Amino acid sequence: MSGELSHLDAEGRARMVDVGDKAVTQRVCVARGAVRMAAATLERIASGGIAKGDVLATARLAGIQAAKRTSEWIPLCHPLPLDSVDVEVTPDPQAQRLRIEARASAHARTGVEMEALTAVAAAGLTVYDMCKGVDRGMTVESIHLASKRGGKSGDWQRPDDPLALIPAGVDSEGTT
Repeated sequence: MSGELSHLDAEGRARMVDVGDKAVTQRVCVARGAVRMAAATLERIASGGIAKGDVLATARLAGIQAAKRTSEWIPLCHPLPLDSVDVEVTPDPQAQRLRIEARASAHARTGVEMEALTAVAAAGLTVYDMCKGVDRGMTVESIHLASKRGGKSGDWQRPDDPLALIPAGVDSEGTT
């Protein structure tokens, strides 16, 4: 872990990092999170019984839209030309939650961690908004970076990710 905070200048003031000299490389990040809720709420979502509409489809679209606008939400984030954003929202009845996974990719000078994380947050908040009329006790939780690929710092994967659908060390294509 680096000891420097790159978003601070010599006087400790916030600044946008200059990435002009960095190489353009492919960057891919995966973020995950969950929305915990009552079992009855999860059943209503799965059966299409939420009055506001298709919760899973709306949450996926909200996540994609938010990823595309991340630099408008996060003040020091660079606007990036995203190659793709994929958001999956999966019911997990045993844990009484919806699992959210976002994968963002770009050919850029800086990573797409914030885009993936923002997608998960927006998808989770959308679930909450659509279902708050039946379950105000829901929690959006465990939003975290699961993995990153590319850039100067190289590849990174969170060990023992509790929300991983695929075991650590195996990528989404099933290779190690």
